[in-house]
Parts: sequence; C-alpha cells; structure tokens
Amino acid sequence: MSNPSLSGKRVLITHADVFMGPVLCEVFAGHGATVIANTDPLASAGAPAAIVAAAGRIDVLVANLAIPAPATPAAEVSEDEWNDIFAALVHPLARLVRAVLPAMIERRAGKILVMGSASALRGMKRASTYSAARGAQLAYVQAVGVEVAPHNVQVNAIAQNFVDNPTYFPPEVQANPRFQERLKREVPLGRLVGAREDAEFAAYLCSEAANCFVGQVFPVCGGWVTR
Repeated sequence: MSNPSLSGKRVLITHADVFMGPVLCEVFAGHGATVIANTDPLASAGAPAAIVAAAGRIDVLVANLAIPAPATPAAEVSEDEWNDIFAALVHPLARLVRAVLPAMIERRAGKILVMGSASALRGMKRASTYSAARGAQLAYVQAVGVEVAPHNVQVNAIAQNFVDNPTYFPPEVQANPRFQERLKREVPLGRLVGAREDAEFAAYLCSEAANCFVGQVFPVCGGWVTR
C-alpha cells in the first residue's frame, strides 16, 4: 500500500466529532487534504443535501455515521428502536450520496467511503437492529459502487470491529478486565486495531492509488474471522 496523497482534495467528513471522525480529520489533513469536518445532525431529510451544498466542491465524501448500538433481544425490538437506528445510519447515507453524486459524475472524479461495521458480516446476539442497519449500508455501497464505476467514481466501505474509537470502545470499556479477556479470546491480534491504522487505510482508499476498488467492503477487525 503506497503512501497516499490527498493534496488538493476537498474531503467532507460527517459526524466528525464521534466514531472515527476525529482521527480521520487528523490523518486526512496530514496527507494534504482540505478537510470539511461536519458535526451537524443528519436525521432530518433535508440536512444531508444542505451540508453538501454548504461545503462547496467535494472530491471525497467520508460517510462516518454512528449511534450507540442497542442490545435488545430480537423479539423485543420496538418500532421506535428499529426506525431510530435506520434513521441514523441508513437514510442519511443514501441522502448524502444522492447529494454528492451528480457533481462527481459530471466531473468524472470522486470517491465515497463509508465507515461501516463488521457486525453486518457475522451474527451477533442482541444486535439485530444495529446489524441490519449496518448491513444495509454495505449492500448499498456494493450496488452504488458498481453502478457509478463507469463514471470514474469509486464507492467503497470499511466494515470494522475491534477498532479503537471513543464511541464504541471508550477508555472505561478498554480498561475492563472482562473486555481485555474478550480481546484475547476473539481477536487474533489480541488488541484493538489502532485508530490511526484504520484512518490510514481509509486515506489510502480515498487516494488516487486506490482507483481500482469499486463497490468493495473491506473488513478491518484485528484478524476477527467472519463466518
């Protein structure tokens, strides 16, 4: 993997203050990008288009969307929980993509990267709502990715788990001995993937060096084997 250059690229990063947002902003800026770090809520139908319009030219969209994952048994999932999770993770993604694609297609240049979750790749107990929404993100990426590839627009996703971030693995979780034992038991690396490791991979996927990848989902899970 070559050292990515994002010099001259304008990169919109959503939910820039949560999940992978802070480290993505730092790493992308370090590779020369002009980072548009947006922290606005995206739940309303018009918010994504307004954010894109205010940002001006966007060469790269990093759809970094996060919400705490419920741990509700499937038989007890309420309509509100289901709708809230999809409203936070799925609907904004489609709206963001619809807003940026026309200009990217016209310029025949652009990249969209979704920071997703490996919960969609392996069954996890008490995570049906969250996993379904994250799975919808990945299916959307695969479909849109192959559709817009002929326009020289690359759409891909990182499906991650056991990656250091303040939203899903805050310091108090990482310090818990039970969590440390879980890492040793479930993750071949025996540790979380570093936030910067993940962000550097994201920067590579958003660089010209990765133009050959379209509609791909890349697991980043510390060696966690999907089945």
